[in-house]
Amino acid sequence: MVAGPRGPSKNGDRRVTALQRISAAIDRLNDRIGSAIQWLALVMVVIGAFNAIARYADQYTGMSLSSNAYLDLQWYFFSLIFLMGSAYGLNHDYHVRVDVMYARLGRRARAWIDLTGSVLFLVPFAVLMFWISWGWVVRSWTILETSADPGGLPRYPIKSVVLVSFLLLLLQALSQIVKNAAILAEPVRGSARADGTGSPTETV
Repeated sequence: MVAGPRGPSKNGDRRVTALQRISAAIDRLNDRIGSAIQWLALVMVVIGAFNAIARYADQYTGMSLSSNAYLDLQWYFFSLIFLMGSAYGLNHDYHVRVDVMYARLGRRARAWIDLTGSVLFLVPFAVLMFWISWGWVVRSWTILETSADPGGLPRYPIKSVVLVSFLLLLLQALSQIVKNAAILAEPVRGSARADGTGSPTETV
């Protein structure tokens, strides 16, 4: 008796499901972070406006309302938005693409491009930047680095965000790999079952 073709194993299905659940958890994490940090843009504008007005007021009142700490807060918040929002932007495809052909390609072709780019470029880049930044951040914490400007803020907390941001970017890159691999694993339009029976399936 000749055995028929075997379908996917239950263990394989469980592994795929587990990876998809992890991917969804990473997406939710970065979505929550992205939703939270978007309010920092408003706070950054308010602080900048206050500091600008305070500098003019200082000339007429003789009071020291402005401070270098406000300037530091502005670029701290900008850094948080840029760094912590990178993974959120990747998840929602908000990053600018410079190619003109990508949007004209089919779903599977785009998945191949995204998967290849994530594996060959994005994951190595995130790992490399995390490794390079590690010593830089550790040194900042060792000396408790602060701003060189009078009244400035400590530098070591914001430098730690660099490590966190590249870790989140790496996790999101892995999530994108799982999602694009799932797209490529879907049945192709016009393909029939391996045993030659059944009707052709359709691509989602």
